[in-house]
Amino acid sequence: MSVNGFSVGRDISLDIVGPDGPLRFGLITSFTTKPDMVDHKVKGLDGITQHVRFYDGWSGSFEIERQGSMVDDYFAQLEADYYAGKSESNCTLTETITETSGAVSQYRYLGVLLKLDDAGAWKGDSTVKQKIAFMASRREKVA
Repeated sequence: MSVNGFSVGRDISLDIVGPDGPLRFGLITSFTTKPDMVDHKVKGLDGITQHVRFYDGWSGSFEIERQGSMVDDYFAQLEADYYAGKSESNCTLTETITETSGAVSQYRYLGVLLKLDDAGAWKGDSTVKQKIAFMASRREKVA
């Protein structure tokens, strides 16, 4: 639900699906995403510089309040699989946004690779925040 016509954090939900089904990591408290691009300058013999853009996937991260071992278990299994010589399968990430108009927009990130950026800091009288980064091959509009 927007506030005074502005999108706010509670307007979005994320669904992460791994090769074995949905991944439930706990309470997601923030989400960032950006397109990755390679900009290339081409200088012609006429001396005029032209610009070309190559799309190079998407990247971002999300932060989680640790509510159990789900994140640690997932990445421990990925590490064990790596050392056992198993290939890693990609995930998909679906972002659903309730727009300020009430309409729903949905985007799906394909070929997603998750990376544990921060397993968390343990301190007295404080929650443990974990951070997962992602890289995706593409993002496509679903709805």
